[in-house]
Amino acid sequence: MTSYSKGLHHYHIRKRIYQKHEPFPSKNKLKRNFDKLIYIAVIFGPIMTIPQLLKIWTSKNAAGVSFIAWASFSVISILWLTYGILHKEKPIIFMNLALIILQVLIAISALIYG
Repeated sequence: MTSYSKGLHHYHIRKRIYQKHEPFPSKNKLKRNFDKLIYIAVIFGPIMTIPQLLKIWTSKNAAGVSFIAWASFSVISILWLTYGILHKEKPIIFMNLALIILQVLIAISALIYG
């Protein structure tokens, strides 16, 4: 078994080691660039939720916004956050923490203004 100084934090890293998949970071330029692109998604994913929240707050109207849907998104994000914490994956942690805050605010706003 290969030993990493940072430990085996992520399922896919463990899977690569045991199944003798390619090393990380990949030698393939496209894959390396995609690994970097994920950090942009971490930033812009939660930002794309802000306009929905602002629209609800400024108009004080949540017609068409489903509390159940946004509450469900929050539960899913909590699962992803837990996964990120357990595997010490910072992009997963940061993105889902931001998403949980925004999704809970939208769900509460849907109850108040819906």
